Amino acid sequence: MAPSAESSRRISGHFHLPLSRNGGSDHFALDVKLDLPGSGISGIFGASGCGKTTLLRCIAGLQRCDNGSLSVNGEVWQAPGNRRNTLPVHRRPLGFVFQQPSLFPHLSAGGNLEFARKRAREKVSVQEYRRVVELMGVGHLLAQYPAALSGGEQQRIAIARALLIKPRLLLMDEPLAALDQMRKREILPYLETLHRTLDIPILYVSHSVEEIARLADHLLLMENGRIVSSGPAPELLSRTDFPVQLGDDLGVVLEANIAERDSRWHLQRAQFDGGDLWLRDSGEALGESIRVRILARDISLTRDVNSESSILNRLPVRVQEIRADRDPAMVLVQLQLLHGDDSRRAAATSLIARITRRSQHQLALDTGSELWAQIKSVAIVR
Repeated sequence: MAPSAESSRRISGHFHLPLSRNGGSDHFALDVKLDLPGSGISGIFGASGCGKTTLLRCIAGLQRCDNGSLSVNGEVWQAPGNRRNTLPVHRRPLGFVFQQPSLFPHLSAGGNLEFARKRAREKVSVQEYRRVVELMGVGHLLAQYPAALSGGEQQRIAIARALLIKPRLLLMDEPLAALDQMRKREILPYLETLHRTLDIPILYVSHSVEEIARLADHLLLMENGRIVSSGPAPELLSRTDFPVQLGDDLGVVLEANIAERDSRWHLQRAQFDGGDLWLRDSGEALGESIRVRILARDISLTRDVNSESSILNRLPVRVQEIRADRDPAMVLVQLQLLHGDDSRRAAATSLIARITRRSQHQLALDTGSELWAQIKSVAIVR
């Protein structure tokens, strides 16, 4: 029976690498069963050494895994114990972007792209080439050599090079890890555009919550060579019981649309299910979809609305749950947003606040308490 269109648009497989000893040191066994959407960005997240890069190398065929299996959107790339049904590395239609750009130093940026264009399995038309160049914003860099480019510019050329081989799967292994914060912020909008524009599934490895929260649709959480959680990224990252210690990075991810621009104060209003937020204007067009991240440490709670304050954002909320934090002085408060026009009606969106136990006592907070969440505009993360 032929697979349905829905079932064929999946990335699935199993990779198991047995525990081995090397010089007396134990190494983790990779034991991963994949079942990912065949479109969008799937983030692979976890602490350093948890197996993220090893998993990506298995998918690419760079790491030998004889009993592994892999299918990508209905195509079998690897079958256990059957070498005839296993594609070698050079035949797997994928692009790979590493931490370091690894551009050919003797070729110009344009020469690096032409090299990839000639390697493509299918002919890359002039229009397709120009589209990739425009997508990554590298047209003005083509005559320059890698040594003359910044780290962010080199990485954009590396991503464009990976796209020009016309991959059916794009693997990105910590592509921003070698960049400073300024260069990361420079390249993230290009990755967001890539996400919106191209219908290529992307597996994105990172240990940065900021990158995963901003880019990933789906999330795989790894620990000790295994997947400990999997699901929609905004949903998983908004859990108070997130399996990995996030510390100050604990918060929620909201999907919003730009509803208004205040040019006088350089602010924009982002509307989401349950309310809206004023934040710094980043230049998005009215109606454009964005993600914002609100960290638990940046939410204060009050019983009364206080308009005589520098805080612009005040949202009516109801306490859903109060959980102990790893810090014994703190608690985590799960908050359900309430519709401003009808405080009895709850929205689907929730927030997390980290406050001291003393504040909990002073506010007499308990499950069902109704109050106001205050969020500074400058604290909202894009």
